Amino acid sequence: MTMTDSARSGRHGVLDGVRVADFSRVLAGPYATMTLADFGADVLKIEPPLGDDTRHWLPPIDENGMATYFGSVNRNKRSVALDLTDETDRARALRLAASADVVVENFRPGVMARFGLDHDAVRAVNPAVVYCSITGFGDGAGAALAGYDLLVQAVGGLMSITGDPDGPAAKAGVALVDVLCGQNAVAGILLALRERDRSGVGQRIQVDLLHSLLSALTNQAASTLATGTPPRRLGNEHPSIAPYALFRAADRDLVIAVGNDKQFRALSAALGLPDLPTDPRFASNADRVAHRDELTAILEHRLATAPATEWVAHLSAAGIPAGLVNDVAEAIAFAERLGLDPVVELGASRTIASPIGLSETPADYRTAPPELNDAHPAAWLTGEELP
Repeated sequence: MTMTDSARSGRHGVLDGVRVADFSRVLAGPYATMTLADFGADVLKIEPPLGDDTRHWLPPIDENGMATYFGSVNRNKRSVALDLTDETDRARALRLAASADVVVENFRPGVMARFGLDHDAVRAVNPAVVYCSITGFGDGAGAALAGYDLLVQAVGGLMSITGDPDGPAAKAGVALVDVLCGQNAVAGILLALRERDRSGVGQRIQVDLLHSLLSALTNQAASTLATGTPPRRLGNEHPSIAPYALFRAADRDLVIAVGNDKQFRALSAALGLPDLPTDPRFASNADRVAHRDELTAILEHRLATAPATEWVAHLSAAGIPAGLVNDVAEAIAFAERLGLDPVVELGASRTIASPIGLSETPADYRTAPPELNDAHPAAWLTGEELP
């Protein structure tokens, strides 16, 4: 994918005309502001003189030498470098915030106040501003805690339920909490813009990594609240469904995700094990959960007779949710085969497309991630075309 239908047709994005002064860095904030930019917002990324830290997180790099970490969350933006410890640059930054519809920042609580750029200071010169603060642990008792994704996965409970039962706790393979928090920031910003459309009143949005994770724990958190017993690590198995796990075939692993008795009967038939559904150990989902180890042994004994690709094709044809354990390259190729157009190419930059599909105002991929300080603040203030 090199250009969206909206770009070819000249249609405007749903957020066309919305200005975003983006003081955020690393992942959660930049992910949020890139989402806004993909749908038409004019995002000015305000960076320190040396740039966002992720500009220096390399390798890997793209063909232009840009860190792919930085590139993954900064397309469709322009950059201006300002030293917020310098009085003149702070004044420029305040003017940028005063002209913005949305301000996004993810400094530790109190830092933006020291710069004279906190919500109260910006609202004094821009009463309708939608001001989004992203923190690790809120601005109360947790204000001093560093909001690193790994730390939040640990103290937020995710690592306690991730990994093999007899092994150590494990983190997710990506900074998942940052991404979740960035998505929550987008939702909050859009809700606040909707209220401003109705009332003309701006407001402050506060999202934090810990609360974002706790919310995303969904059924695991609900189970803990209802029973008082925290869930334990189950590896790749599900606490409430079986068979819903990773299984070994003759050559590699595959996943089978059976969610109800009908699917289990179909699975049993497809594997040539028609008596399984009448076995008292496996007659209902509750029975299968109670006897999951015995069921896994039976299924893997059968799956060991053929390669995983053959089983996936056979089971999928029978309507049973099954798939290979793809690496990231295989996952992208799989999405391409399904016609999902997952890759955006903007010059040397290749990133994953927005997961949000709008029929009338789709995402618009206009520019590659910016070089540091590629814009001039005066041009953004006056609305002139930036270089």
